[in-house]
Amino acid sequence: MPTATAVRAECAPRTAPLRRLAVVLGDQLDAESAIFDGFDPDADAVWMAEVSDEASHVPSTLPRIVMFLAAMRHFRDALRARGLRVYYRELTLDGAGSIGQALAEDLETLRPAQVVTVEAGEWRLREALRATCRAADLPLSELADRHFISTAEEFSAWAATRKEWRLEYFYRHLRRRTGVLMDGDTPCGGQWNFDKENRRGFPAAGPGLLPPPVAFPPDALTRDVCDAVARLFPGRRGDLSRFDWPVTVEDAQRALADFIAHRLPLFGHFQDAMWHGEPWLYHSRLAAALNLKLLRPAVVVAAAERAFRTGHAPLAAVEGFIRQILGWREYVRGVYWQSMPDYAGQNVLQANEPLPDFFWTGDTDRACLRDAIGQTLDLGYAHHIQRLMVTGLYALLLGVRPREIHAWYLAVYVDAVEWVELPNVLGMSQFADGGRLASKPYIASGRYIDRMSNYCGRCRYSPEQAHGPKACPFTTLYWDFLERHADRFWGHPRLGQQVRNLQRMSPDTRDAIRAQAAMLRAPASAS
Repeated sequence: MPTATAVRAECAPRTAPLRRLAVVLGDQLDAESAIFDGFDPDADAVWMAEVSDEASHVPSTLPRIVMFLAAMRHFRDALRARGLRVYYRELTLDGAGSIGQALAEDLETLRPAQVVTVEAGEWRLREALRATCRAADLPLSELADRHFISTAEEFSAWAATRKEWRLEYFYRHLRRRTGVLMDGDTPCGGQWNFDKENRRGFPAAGPGLLPPPVAFPPDALTRDVCDAVARLFPGRRGDLSRFDWPVTVEDAQRALADFIAHRLPLFGHFQDAMWHGEPWLYHSRLAAALNLKLLRPAVVVAAAERAFRTGHAPLAAVEGFIRQILGWREYVRGVYWQSMPDYAGQNVLQANEPLPDFFWTGDTDRACLRDAIGQTLDLGYAHHIQRLMVTGLYALLLGVRPREIHAWYLAVYVDAVEWVELPNVLGMSQFADGGRLASKPYIASGRYIDRMSNYCGRCRYSPEQAHGPKACPFTTLYWDFLERHADRFWGHPRLGQQVRNLQRMSPDTRDAIRAQAAMLRAPASAS
């Protein structure tokens, strides 16, 4: 691994003036990026940097750090193979701590006429790049990110016409504009949404025999990254012996083809199902490749639609998958840029409990949490229902401070980039924005987890019981949540009935639930 001195030597001034320095961030690994339009290898150069702050502003797990660095180094090498000059800083703990510091040092040495970047995916990094270029008295050109199907400007124009923002209507807007899953002006199958045909639990026998997802054994470069990261970040969680993620464009394309061929046809039925010890099931494992820009969403959507048009996969499965890419992913990005920077501080439910310690260890007697958290910490992965309706649900019902659960999600998942993670956590999972992103908090008792998984059969708690020694913590906290927020949700069209069901309980039952919830929040129980 180069030392800081060696990296600075690589950035020694050239004889010819440097026209443009193209800054590529770790989640901008797009070979078709606008940053390469008109790129002149004799006059321009690419700049990339690994800095400790990006692994430590939240305590990222080892798989997440390796995912970013391995993908960045493969992208660097691919650019050099194309004949592009790339100035690249490899991570050292005694080097520059932040992107801004690293760029400032190299701007002083390289002295380009202009800095060019694609618009950053995170508010913090966008502001850091702007501040650094202002301080260096250099012009910064921020180009539109062509990776996405929509733009922040399109979302803003759409949002200005709406009293409330809702995914369903932005999704329909994009379907109409792009023609995806449309037959003329009509959605394929005559309806926009096939949820009623999707989201089943597995039968008692389980998910059956699934072909394992295509494997991506680390090559020599990725193995070097694994070794370096393990050495530089001792004590961080993660099992790098099981690191198996696509970190190149070619591998990302193979992962997409494998998903379309083997799991998309049943994705719709089982997209919300969970099973002990089965992390992948029918899911695509494409989010990290998409969020680092190794794979374009339009390519993913086209492949899925082609599977429907050719009869390989049913419409319900394809629509459910496309809604995650064309719908939800584009929608949360719009919400993020429309709402930042204030959005990160939202906490309308006044949730002020600390994040339980077991979120960092997996050491808990709640079987669903133990499985989902242990898998997350080891692999850097959990599918969307494990995130929303296990870890996220528990934090919401317990009343965890939104910033703490947000920092946890950002630290532990290989696909976590703030523009997509923050709205998902604060808006959808924690309802901290009071309904800006979603119409209701996603709350449920332990019965939901029992219906969608086999976790409860392996647990000492009973999802049917709200108080007593065998009471499921989810069920206790579900009723306690409704008790604490009854005034807010009494008239809610989707939660009002649940509040009224609570108020039909006897005073003794409600007192017992409150007391049990208080015990769950006590430090010894919460951890």
